[in-house]
Amino acid sequence: MRSDEVLKQAADAVGVKALAAELRLSPALVYKWCQQSGADDPDASGARNPLDRLADILRITGCRNVVDWLCHESGGFFVPNPGAEDAPPRVEMLNETQKLVQEFSQLLTTVTQSIEDDGFIEGKEADLIRDSWERLKSSTERFTAACEQGVFAPEE
Repeated sequence: MRSDEVLKQAADAVGVKALAAELRLSPALVYKWCQQSGADDPDASGARNPLDRLADILRITGCRNVVDWLCHESGGFFVPNPGAEDAPPRVEMLNETQKLVQEFSQLLTTVTQSIEDDGFIEGKEADLIRDSWERLKSSTERFTAACEQGVFAPEE
């Protein structure tokens, strides 16, 4: 889905005029954001919108913190999709499943160790739990993508 389509859906949920008023912008600008824009299409009447600009910031800086922050603000967490280079070579599914179980076990171990010492989970311990959780989510996504790509399908 294009960024202008995403913004149009969001604006339609509350109304362009209401959104513009809350943002202290003109409704005309918000309407422009909700139209397709681009240097490739001289007939496009839209304006570069904030989503396009965020994508530019990410592309230019390579700093994923922008996405992490935005996900955090919306009550979630960002888990990147694995690239083609991350797909495991043709291996047995059992081995990959065991790796997932080990990652989950590591998460549980981290939680257990955090609580065992004093009965509480402190900030640094929470950070370790978060790191372990993020590794587990990434491993699970990589495994799922490999399944979708047919890595574990029978040879034809």
